[in-house]
Amino acid sequence: MKVSIITVSFNAAGTIAETLESVADQDWPHIEHIVVDGASSDATMDLVRAHSRRLSCIVSEPDRGVYDAMNKGLALATGDVVAFLNADDVYLGNGVVRSAVEALADPAVDACHADLVYCSLGDSSRIVRRWRSGPHRPKACLVGWMPPHPTFFARRGLYSRFGSFDLRYRLQSDFDLMLRFFELHGVRSRHVPEVWVRMRMGGLSNRSIGNVLRGNLEAWLACRRNGFRVTPWFMVRKVAGRVSQFLSR
Repeated sequence: MKVSIITVSFNAAGTIAETLESVADQDWPHIEHIVVDGASSDATMDLVRAHSRRLSCIVSEPDRGVYDAMNKGLALATGDVVAFLNADDVYLGNGVVRSAVEALADPAVDACHADLVYCSLGDSSRIVRRWRSGPHRPKACLVGWMPPHPTFFARRGLYSRFGSFDLRYRLQSDFDLMLRFFELHGVRSRHVPEVWVRMRMGGLSNRSIGNVLRGNLEAWLACRRNGFRVTPWFMVRKVAGRVSQFLSR
């Protein structure tokens, strides 16, 4: 099973080398690693080129944001399975991709996902938040649930059938995609009770209170646009779910 891993980046010189190394260290031999950069102005591309021997495709050009870059990566992917690992994320251990492939060996499973930890922006050894996603249950997305996107491995054909990232959402297009996959189309994802990814705090969606609020509004709008008549209480429950992640670390 060939796995396409897409890394999107923009001015990520401080973190991208660790991301690239965590993919290169995976013990699954059939990996296509694609880097889509948004025309970084720092040393990001120097670091990417230094790892080019282990990369399948490198693109660096202006884009319309992180989800536009992800869509570009999807268009380039040729693997049976697609995953996204952004330039400030790392896989924890060299067996993550193998574990995902083992979960997807069951033809009745469309995708798989696991758990994730957030670390301090300045100290990657300090865990500040633990995202225990658990298995999907019917209508779970309608109360704010979603799997951690960097742990989500899905058969590539799902994106052809059900669509890619909607650029109307600057912060929550991954939630919109999960909503469509899980609640509209019944995608079957297996939860693997392991921590697969370490992510740094300070990403676009949690960089400020304003972004958190805007992101929750975008998620609510995604529900409404996809035909789910959720009330504004949806946003409260989604925020409450994040609070519990800080308390469970």
